[in-house]
Amino acid sequence: MKVRTRIAPSPTGFPHVGTAYIALFNLCFAKQHGGEFILRIEDTDQLRSTPESEQMILDSLRWLGLNWSEGPDIGGPHAPYRQSERMGIYKDYALELIEKNHAFYCFATAEELDQMRAEQQARGETPRYDGRGLKLSQDEVQQRLANGEPHVIRMKIPEEGVCKFNDLLRGEVEIPWSQVDMQILLKTDGLPTYHLANVVDDHLMQITHVIRGEEWIPSAPKHQLLYQYFGWDMPVLCHMPLLRNPDKSKLSKRKNPTSINYYKDIGVLPEALLNYLGRMGWSMPDESEKFTLAEMIEHFDIQRVSLGGPIFDVEKLNWLNGQWIKGLTPAELLNRLIAWKSDRQTLEEIAAAIQPRIHLLSEAVNWAGFYFNQFPTLSKEQFESKKLSEEQVRQSLQFAIWRLESLFTWNNDTVSQTLMDLANQMEIKLRDFMPAFFIAIAGSTSSTPVMQSMVTLGPDLTFARLRHALEIVGGPSKKEAKVWEKLNESLKLPKNDAIDEA
Repeated sequence: MKVRTRIAPSPTGFPHVGTAYIALFNLCFAKQHGGEFILRIEDTDQLRSTPESEQMILDSLRWLGLNWSEGPDIGGPHAPYRQSERMGIYKDYALELIEKNHAFYCFATAEELDQMRAEQQARGETPRYDGRGLKLSQDEVQQRLANGEPHVIRMKIPEEGVCKFNDLLRGEVEIPWSQVDMQILLKTDGLPTYHLANVVDDHLMQITHVIRGEEWIPSAPKHQLLYQYFGWDMPVLCHMPLLRNPDKSKLSKRKNPTSINYYKDIGVLPEALLNYLGRMGWSMPDESEKFTLAEMIEHFDIQRVSLGGPIFDVEKLNWLNGQWIKGLTPAELLNRLIAWKSDRQTLEEIAAAIQPRIHLLSEAVNWAGFYFNQFPTLSKEQFESKKLSEEQVRQSLQFAIWRLESLFTWNNDTVSQTLMDLANQMEIKLRDFMPAFFIAIAGSTSSTPVMQSMVTLGPDLTFARLRHALEIVGGPSKKEAKVWEKLNESLKLPKNDAIDEA
């Protein structure tokens, strides 16, 4: 059977380096075996999925050179490759499991389930679904369905014993069934959950190997059971180690920029980023540090993957990027520089921002230089304010990050309104509130309008600069962060409600 692998990202945010990392290993495995690499968009989360996010994922993976042979943009024999366009498929499979007595209807309301979990916690138990839907008689189920009561479909799970499955890197893995919940397969709105859609689509698209992050290991028993229930052959599973920060914590945007677009925007070459991701837990047979995608495919052996958490070190990436830059001819470097910052819309926005402030074209360098830097050079003393306490400055930066991260649309209106609302809710005059943002974004209070600068820079560079500034002034400790999160939410409430909440 021809090897077929896939990457199946959810279009709910900015394209993550972790997505590129998993895509790279899927592509290399498939190509090394003469197979096909597929792209599928898993947009079952209708609230958070956006076309803009999907397009960013496609563009960023293609920029890296991770090309697929079937996908939502190019079609293929198993189209459509976007789950939102396959919704009619999943309900039939959920009902098939009902008919085979491998799944059941559950009519429990959210309030009833909350009470169930609270009672379990009060008894010192781990909260989990208690199987109440299994206790309903067939007549009662049919009557409640006829009455149109809201319901979900859940899968049945063995009550005792151990699930055993094989992993390409780990060998046999065992997970007690007592740790596996009765997963919802079809939600009250009739839409599938990830688990049902994932298994059905992998089967219908003839995926032979599922190479994914190790965070999916706890879900493997559910998936194996679904394959058994349907009577299908299960793909070979391979769970890759998660990328880690230098402190060994899970890679997080709070500690390192995680968006592919961020690294593109600061001038990392696609070959260098791909090369670096290829070294995450894997190495060439001759241990060479610099290699191309073609060379990685040629020498790829998934058994060379180390299970120790690979460290994503930005300094190491920058060094490797420098090696790639040094390998270019001057003409090639010039072409890369032009391609890097040749977006006409961005350049026009920068020109419009600096135009009222310059008298000579040579002055443009001083006014526009910060747009092209990774970070401005900052010191803690720059953030000292006569009007605000140190804590207010720290909180304003952190609260702004949290609120800006929740924006679905990034433009001057949404960014400006978010910051103005925050200043108003913190009861700080805008002229006292904004200097910290000028410094964080541009490195100086003498700058082009900072809100427009944030829009021009885009969300990835903006968040990176705000987090860098927060690190300079001293970000919240874990304990502080929990308190601040509650405070930030309470500020959004009407004043009387906020007082009650406090």
